[in-house]
Amino acid sequence: MRYPLAVSQSGRLVVSCPDRPGIVAAVSDFLFRQGANIVHSDQHSTHDAPEQFFMRVEFQGPSADSLVEPFRELANRFEMQARFVPSDRHKRLAVFVSKEDHCLQELLWQVRSGDLQAEISMVVGNHRDLELSATAFGVPFFHVPVTPDTKADAEARHLELVANQVDVIVLARYMQILSPSFLAIWGGKVINIHHSFLPAFAGARPYHQAYDRGVKIIGATAHYVTAELDAGPIIEQDVHRVDHGSDPSDLRRIGRQTERAVLARAVRWHVEDRVLIRGNRTVVFD
Repeated sequence: MRYPLAVSQSGRLVVSCPDRPGIVAAVSDFLFRQGANIVHSDQHSTHDAPEQFFMRVEFQGPSADSLVEPFRELANRFEMQARFVPSDRHKRLAVFVSKEDHCLQELLWQVRSGDLQAEISMVVGNHRDLELSATAFGVPFFHVPVTPDTKADAEARHLELVANQVDVIVLARYMQILSPSFLAIWGGKVINIHHSFLPAFAGARPYHQAYDRGVKIIGATAHYVTAELDAGPIIEQDVHRVDHGSDPSDLRRIGRQTERAVLARAVRWHVEDRVLIRGNRTVVFD
């Protein structure tokens, strides 16, 4: 599923490198000499060693692809990791689901409305509960059951489905753990959402556990998936205050609303190349 979206810039440049004087001037001069007009720029320098520099630039003018080779000399000089991205090239998503539909529905709607500049190429479920939700939006649905005995075969099927077909995998309340071997291939390109009670209320019925403890804040966290469970670099978080009048169903409803909003923002920032990873932390440009 993909819907056309008007864009005002022709490309983005995303840079990370060791911090030193002259980087902004060099990048700006390069784009100027190539006939590009900078329409937006963000930068960040870290203060803890080793100091790193991060930059995201939106520009109009020449195509992003045409700038890759001319930029190579400057990138080598500053030891840069750099990406030129055409802003009209939508990233392709594979959305993995189980039975809960709130996060999937939010992503489907945001793509249809044009709020999320992405293409949902497929929905992959370990149950069939959300098949109609996907196909109603014209998105292919693939049922890949997962059991302890079939997990390796299921992941092999997952890898077959997504290979050369998608740019990022979104776990939209997908209730399975991805293996280290899977993440070795897709590390930094898998986004997960979960409630922010962890680790206090891990396991089943977290909202009932939270109710029994009288929590006052409901939250959600979106992060990149790593081999360490629910401990990857955080992209976005949010909270909502609750009180003694909230029963477990209220907490679950508020939690679902928070999860869908947080995940949608995290995915939007990723597909717009606003998130840069540094170790277990992220730099997220507005």
